[in-house]
Amino acid sequence: MSAARDRWLDEGIEVLVEEGSAGVRIDRLAARLGLSKGSFHHHFAGADGFKKDLLDHVEDILTSSLQQAIDAARGEPTARRILMGLIEMVTASDDQVYRPRLEIALRAWALADVDAARTQERVDAARLGALRRVWRRGSDDDDDVRIGAMLPYVLALGATVIMPPLSSADLRKLYERILPLVPDDLA
Repeated sequence: MSAARDRWLDEGIEVLVEEGSAGVRIDRLAARLGLSKGSFHHHFAGADGFKKDLLDHVEDILTSSLQQAIDAARGEPTARRILMGLIEMVTASDDQVYRPRLEIALRAWALADVDAARTQERVDAARLGALRRVWRRGSDDDDDVRIGAMLPYVLALGATVIMPPLSSADLRKLYERILPLVPDDLA
């Protein structure tokens, strides 16, 4: 990707978070970036192309950060230790994994837009799949793995949508409360 294209997409995320999907307009983005509409059309196939690319960008941000966190913790000896490592990363103050404002913005957009809803479905499926792979280390029961993976995910979603969103410190305390429920690895 080019630097200008990245700037358009990053600014699109900023506006989405600040104003919602209705605020993501070419003229507004161009003014905020100090770029011309010609620059926009050079990088995107119109408003629909930008919307698709913006949703892809949001999806990548929301799924890759969790997967990278899991990959970084994968060397841990047990599922519980992996999730402890995830707690550290999710509750860090750098907002790389826990991004409540972006989460809220995408979920709100998904209520009114089929493309955003499909993106949200893929994000949820990817995140739950990653968490199931971690939980699978401690259980061979499919239902236990499914429910176990949902527990930290639903907790994070709830922390995101409560107003105001929970702080990283409070989210950490909630995760620590459920850690004893995480099974040790299978023998």
